[in-house]
Amino acid sequence: MTPRPALAFVSLVLIAGAVLLIFLTLLGGAIDKNPTNQFYFLEADTNGLGTAAPLTRWTFWSSCSAMDGRNTCPGVKAAYPFDPRRNFGTDDIFGGTKYYLESRFMFAFVLIGLFFAVCALLLGIIALVSRIGSFLGSATCSVALFFQTLTAALMTAAYVQGRDAFRADGRTATLGRYNFGFMWAAVACLFLATLMLCVGGVTGKKDKGYSSRTGGRKFFGRKKSTKSNRDRGSFIDPERQRRMEKEDDD
Repeated sequence: MTPRPALAFVSLVLIAGAVLLIFLTLLGGAIDKNPTNQFYFLEADTNGLGTAAPLTRWTFWSSCSAMDGRNTCPGVKAAYPFDPRRNFGTDDIFGGTKYYLESRFMFAFVLIGLFFAVCALLLGIIALVSRIGSFLGSATCSVALFFQTLTAALMTAAYVQGRDAFRADGRTATLGRYNFGFMWAAVACLFLATLMLCVGGVTGKKDKGYSSRTGGRKFFGRKKSTKSNRDRGSFIDPERQRRMEKEDDD
């Protein structure tokens, strides 16, 4: 029995998990509900910096103040950039084009990756019954993996450097463990799903199965012919056969 259905099912679970993790990260800062109001990329001490709150958390949608361990976001804006100098309207802190572009491209890439991950999830259903579905799902999932890896890499580059810059300025700063965990876990899920779908498509090849069935027909054909000859010979009376041989000698 081919392992393709089992591999496809596990891949579906992994892709669904990756989609859920990406959605949770996207919802952080956009919806003021538990648990998404605990998700952020970076938390830093911003006391005395322009219009900033004493403690600020960055999400995909805003720079939020933090109260009782929850995000408080006054307004949301898609692809909100991580650029403290621009965010707070002051030159007393780091910032610049590098941080701005990394965070903006990160938002675009995560949406592209999410789209292809959803497509791979739908194709994964076809992979349960078809090798073509396995190959198509693997190809689509690999595209999702590519953009999700870019997103996670840009996230790490921007916010780790930001954390270090805050600390160098004598301020406390910590990374958001949930968002970082979700993003890199989604990368791992998509990688494993891509691998399993590809393996599922390779195993149980149609050509191999066809040649096996053809060989089986030929084998049984020869066996039938041998059996038929043996059966015909069993009906010949031994005494009659000896008489026939004696008459031939005379």
